[in-house]
Amino acid sequence: QVQLVESGGGSVEAGGSLTLSCTVSGNFYATHYVGWFRQAPGKEHEGLASRRSDGLTVYGDSVKGRFTMSKENGETFTLQMNSLKPDDTALYYCAAGRGTLLTLQPSNYDYWGQGTQVTVSS
Repeated sequence: QVQLVESGGGSVEAGGSLTLSCTVSGNFYATHYVGWFRQAPGKEHEGLASRRSDGLTVYGDSVKGRFTMSKENGETFTLQMNSLKPDDTALYYCAAGRGTLLTLQPSNYDYWGQGTQVTVSS
């Protein structure tokens, strides 16, 4: 079993920055991928960034150039979010899957965290 815990959410003004963290524990596979997603009220999950265990990373069009996904020591993954906009307001999740996919499709992920709220005011 794999557990994921997000942290770092909060409220920020438009143009500001936040860094989210996702700590993964449990039987984490040698070959894996970790992704960041968000869900705004009334909308479906949106894929933001995904990092494969070899380091290859892909970004969604809406955050490309503004958000950066990194891996810290151990099994902690961060999402640095810059130039935040009110449209970025959502519940942010990290998720993990086994294998070598590089994907922003939520259905490809087996394990999910509980989410952390990000609110951007204008």
